[in-house]
Amino acid sequence: MNNGFFAMLFRMKHIERWGIMHSLIPDHLSTHSLEVGFIAHALSAIGNEKFGKNYASSLVTMKAIYHDVPEIFTGDIPTPVKYYSEETKQAYSKVEEASLNKLTEMLPAEFRSSYMELFNYSKDEKMLIKAADRISAYIKCLEEKNYGNREFDIAGNRLLDAIKDMKCPEADYFLENFLEPFGFPIDSILQAE
Repeated sequence: MNNGFFAMLFRMKHIERWGIMHSLIPDHLSTHSLEVGFIAHALSAIGNEKFGKNYASSLVTMKAIYHDVPEIFTGDIPTPVKYYSEETKQAYSKVEEASLNKLTEMLPAEFRSSYMELFNYSKDEKMLIKAADRISAYIKCLEEKNYGNREFDIAGNRLLDAIKDMKCPEADYFLENFLEPFGFPIDSILQAE
């Protein structure tokens, strides 16, 4: 039988995010993962160029793209449920680990370590990917708000506070220098250049 690893990855496009919220713009796991990859790459480039860091941008980007792969099996668990208590956090962590094991077991043995590497983060990688994940979610909230959907107001405020609380200079720089055009119509974005 052929290996199902990649067929499972391609199912990310069927997994909807923000399931307990009224959303005007569909948001699927595959789109979110790519956006987090874009932002994580930007954050690592910002760190390298503006703050003298030495991030491996390509590896950070790939790890960011794969960061929600366990949700192929679990779906998008709402944040209030996922982080309800230390017990639920630990239980979900075990489920994520089991999901990763199940998924990587679909690969031929000789490829498994290459893919398992994508799920092991250094402290800096974890911080950049978490910041990118939050920025992506915050941008989603802004988009919904721009279309008149107030459902995302509180989530957006909490996400912005969480990003600022991280004290991540790369994330702060991104918010200050790249966030504003997300609220612009296409013609305004193009004319701003």
